[in-house]
Amino acid sequence: MKYIYDTPQWPHFSWDHEQVSDALARVNKEAGFLAGRLSAIGLDARMGAVVETVTHDIVSSSEIEGVVLNTDEVRSSVARRLGVDIPQSRDSSRYIDGIVDMMLDATVHYKEPLTHGRLFAWHNTLFPNGRSGLAVIDVAKYRSGEMSVVSGMLGKEKVHYVAPSPDRIEKEMDVFLDWFNAESTPKTYLKSAISHLWFVCIHPFDDGNGRIGRAIADMSLSQSDDSQMRFFSMSRQINADKKSYYEILEHTQKQDGNITAWLLWYLDCMSRAIHASDELLSRVLCKAVFWQTHAGIPFSDRELQVLNVYLDGYEGKLTAKNWAKLSKVSLDTAARDIKHLVEAGILIPQPGRLRDVSYGIRCAKDSMVIPGPKQS
Repeated sequence: MKYIYDTPQWPHFSWDHEQVSDALARVNKEAGFLAGRLSAIGLDARMGAVVETVTHDIVSSSEIEGVVLNTDEVRSSVARRLGVDIPQSRDSSRYIDGIVDMMLDATVHYKEPLTHGRLFAWHNTLFPNGRSGLAVIDVAKYRSGEMSVVSGMLGKEKVHYVAPSPDRIEKEMDVFLDWFNAESTPKTYLKSAISHLWFVCIHPFDDGNGRIGRAIADMSLSQSDDSQMRFFSMSRQINADKKSYYEILEHTQKQDGNITAWLLWYLDCMSRAIHASDELLSRVLCKAVFWQTHAGIPFSDRELQVLNVYLDGYEGKLTAKNWAKLSKVSLDTAARDIKHLVEAGILIPQPGRLRDVSYGIRCAKDSMVIPGPKQS
């Protein structure tokens, strides 16, 4: 089977410029609206949004590959590195700190050249012990063996993609990095889409190619926006659309170098990521207003913890049962916490039920959040 890197066009991609230009214009417009909204809020709120966006990006990029990170640890590590104070900051592992360092290196130092050495350093943060699971892998250097993307049970495997042979990797990466770093390469959102695809087609490492490819794509987004601050998360949206993400990648890798379908998918995914960021921004602003409004109230550590969970967008209803589950206390203790917050005017009982009452959270005098499942 021939793959994209076997075609005469490789790596000179082509696409339908009219279709892609229309899609790019729509995304540019949506990103402009988001930037306008951000310009109207204070620096503290913006930095809070950056912490949440980067946290979601790191957690989701790992989750796409089946690696589950502790969200609170990631958030605390991001906040410390950005100099942002957050309630209930937690200690984070050296492993998580390393992954956060990789992502922030990509987005904060987006003006610096992308080099082989920089990529090797990123790879080392993902596999500091030289292993992927139980397998020993090449770390901080390009792979020395063949690489295939395979799924399915042993004996019934399905091969989705076979990457270029290891003897081609050094030259392929030289060409890629020359293009990525060239002043003549347009710094538009298309660079993010193309760099992501190109890197994962080369698949230069034994493992971690998806995560590093998405970090490179985020670096391109920062270059496009000319900003160290990320306010929408592509990895979070890709994780939500994981099935179609893998399908469009596989389809494109088996084509002749025309990447129109990939670019349109990527830009549509970016549009959804921007809309999701708008929801995130609303939450961050509400959370900031909440803590400003109620700054004089003596909360227990447990109350701070659970309120933050709900203010961060937890989709369960705020009930005594859920409170007890989240804080790992008895139902009686949860009921006492809720009673204290009701008396303080922070939790508002919602009409409709006499048992298992749900509550809204008063963010300010005239605004309230009502936790619960999102309406479809």
